[in-house]
Amino acid sequence: IPPRKNAKPWKDQKLRSLERNELLKTVKRLGRTLWKKWSGYHRRSLVETKMHCIKLLGDKLSARSFQSQVNEIHARVAVLNKFMELGRAHTQVVT
Repeated sequence: IPPRKNAKPWKDQKLRSLERNELLKTVKRLGRTLWKKWSGYHRRSLVETKMHCIKLLGDKLSARSFQSQVNEIHARVAVLNKFMELGRAHTQVVT
């Protein structure tokens, strides 16, 4: 997750603080947009958005066995893909 735009370095010397401060330096050096692409942040954001959509179809799994849970997830993804297909605009070039 990118730091806030007005984030300041932390002063303590704990490992997580040093990692965060290094991240701040990298964001400042590369620029926020380039850092997001370099770090793969946009892919992560897209995945999190898709997972949110899947969870909207049901907050919990009702199946008990692992294989049944896998099948339930596959069914939810199929439904979600069908919804996306139905909602996608079909464009044509007009000459």
